[in-house]
Amino acid sequence: MKAIQIKKAGGPEVLELVDIIKPKPTKTEILIKVKAIGINRSDIITRNNFDSSSEDPLIPGLEVSGEIVEVGDSVIDKSVGDKVCALIASGGYAEFVAVESSHCLPVPDGVSIVDAASLPETVFTVWFNVFHLGKLQPREKLLIHGGTSGIGTMGLQMAKALGSIIYTTAGTDDKIDFLNKMNLGKVINYKKESFKEVLKEEKIDVILDMVGGDYTQKNLDILNTKGRLININGMKSLSVTINLNTIMSKNLILTGSFLKPQPAAVKTQIAKDVKNNIWPLFQTKQMHPIIYKTFPLDQAAEAHKLMESSEHIGKILLTID
Repeated sequence: MKAIQIKKAGGPEVLELVDIIKPKPTKTEILIKVKAIGINRSDIITRNNFDSSSEDPLIPGLEVSGEIVEVGDSVIDKSVGDKVCALIASGGYAEFVAVESSHCLPVPDGVSIVDAASLPETVFTVWFNVFHLGKLQPREKLLIHGGTSGIGTMGLQMAKALGSIIYTTAGTDDKIDFLNKMNLGKVINYKKESFKEVLKEEKIDVILDMVGGDYTQKNLDILNTKGRLININGMKSLSVTINLNTIMSKNLILTGSFLKPQPAAVKTQIAKDVKNNIWPLFQTKQMHPIIYKTFPLDQAAEAHKLMESSEHIGKILLTID
């Protein structure tokens, strides 16, 4: 089968199309003939930090969609021919992927099999961080930085559909216009306005932040009493200085996570929660995937270049005919 491998750290040019042996599912896995693959920031980090001295070649990719072509002996709730999407730890940039069955969900009603590749990583990440760790409730106020990212477009829709009041930031007029047309809450152009000043009286309950750096103290400053700041990346900086008095005086919670290294049992529970609470929202048209551009598998390097430019709105996908 065809797959994209990383054999050394570097820029998009290190993504190499190769022929390798098709995987065989274990007794608890299914084998998916891949139709589409979601591109994520984590793929860029993996490519940049790959240790060629100590690791075998790696196939990146954390989320796929496609059709089941084989099921493991212990799998009883899925069948050959099912259209599915799945969260995986790696291996997505390939024509076939073996996936833990419990981390795999049916393509939601109202979503195409290609667009479904945009869902697992983003929806699982938002659910685990905002709703599980952050315990966001209806009528509470949520701020997501980077509103036009894959996480942003999906997280804002999820929170709005479940009854929360939403706020976000973006950095261009086009992105601001897009979010306003989507009616995704109050939008702040962080290059023209200080989000801290604009939101200082709002008393935000939960903030999902992927920026880090000096955003951290500003986030803490605008949180409501018993507010929750959740970090999922530090694109600006992972090293921060904060005033602990802000946390203590308002009884705040500062937390965060990486989804990729979570135990299999945690991902299984997230999948159950997502299927019960989020999948019906696609059928009722309260949510839909935002796809910016698709590339064929052999143009993975171009997809990475686009991701690194941050020009996109929503998700970037690879597709396999």
